[in-house]
Amino acid sequence: MKRALPLYALGAYLFLHLPLAILAIFSVNASRFTIWEGFSLKWYRAMFADRDLLESAANSLLIAVAATILATIIGTLAAYALWKKASPWLAGSLYLSLVTPEIVTGISLLAFFQWIFRYLHLRLGMHTVILAHVSFSIAYVVLVVIARLRSFDPALEEAALDLGETEFGAFYRVTLPYLAPAIAAAAMLAFTVSIDDYVITSLVAGVDSRTLPMVIYAMARRGVNPVLNAVSTVVVAGLGALILISERLRRTA
Repeated sequence: MKRALPLYALGAYLFLHLPLAILAIFSVNASRFTIWEGFSLKWYRAMFADRDLLESAANSLLIAVAATILATIIGTLAAYALWKKASPWLAGSLYLSLVTPEIVTGISLLAFFQWIFRYLHLRLGMHTVILAHVSFSIAYVVLVVIARLRSFDPALEEAALDLGETEFGAFYRVTLPYLAPAIAAAAMLAFTVSIDDYVITSLVAGVDSRTLPMVIYAMARRGVNPVLNAVSTVVVAGLGALILISERLRRTA
């Protein structure tokens, strides 16, 4: 078993990452098809010249940044509240939101927005996508931050209070600096989850709020397009870097 374990691990990693490596290789292939004809960066140049891709990428970044900021603030405060006063029901609801299928979450959010907008006379757009992303990103932030809080000594806050600090001052000057690495890791994770979402976004987006995953899916349905190889390579490299940084921060937390 000990000798077979490295081979098993190697096979698992190849199964996961070999398709991504092949994708990256063909993103610099001069041919439109899976026949190597020489090294070329023309698909990357075509990617940066595509107006739809650039606009959708800008939308994705705007939505992801806004959703990350809101989800990080709300999730950090929610984790602190759950740490201060444990609630099995609320903690269990976090896990429920993680295991609920995306299509169910998307349909429920769409129905909720339609019901609300019946009275507010609003339409689907960037605001609904941001709210939807905040709703499913909060759980990730809470889980990361509360894991850090479990190793925090409450006596540190009590000592600050004994020295004349207010409750907010004790949280701001003692607890928050201790949570900073976990908050940064949670924010990166929320950003990654947000910018990569397709199913929920496609249900709650308006005509002026198409994101990069939605445009990529539309392009893929129309047939083979080597530009998709370049786009996917850039996305995988960027999100992969964020995940590695987030994991490093989580371990140091």
